[in-house]
Amino acid sequence: MAQDKQTATAEFVGKDGKEGGRATLTAAASGGVLIEVEVSGLPANKWVAFHVHETGKCDAATHHESAGKHFNPTSAEHGVLSANGPHAGDMPNQYVGQDGILRAQVFDGMVSLDGKEDGVRGRALMIHANSDDYRSQPTGDAGERLACGVIR
Repeated sequence: MAQDKQTATAEFVGKDGKEGGRATLTAAASGGVLIEVEVSGLPANKWVAFHVHETGKCDAATHHESAGKHFNPTSAEHGVLSANGPHAGDMPNQYVGQDGILRAQVFDGMVSLDGKEDGVRGRALMIHANSDDYRSQPTGDAGERLACGVIR
């Protein structure tokens, strides 16, 4: 069966290497991508950073460093509050509820699923331990990489 070009999925792996959730990505007709995400095993009652990373490899043994840096095809600064930002991989912080589950719908208007320069299929979604301060270069001081999912 041929893959639907309008959608993609990402299966999240926690820092312990165990499966922890899933995201569904849907291309918007006017551009951009809607990301619906549900990931468990996260620190409860906390805002956490949520980014697109450049490399579609989620290796818990490397603390997900295998996913590389933030996806930034235009070499913009990190953060919506920086003078020359944001870049394509920047998305708003997300809240993890009391149950340790992040449930969100996030729209990233700076990416596509399969574009030549801005395509995210084959890259990774990342949830960090801290919230993004939207300014610090190059990562927003987002901290440890807790959960990673390759976009397929």
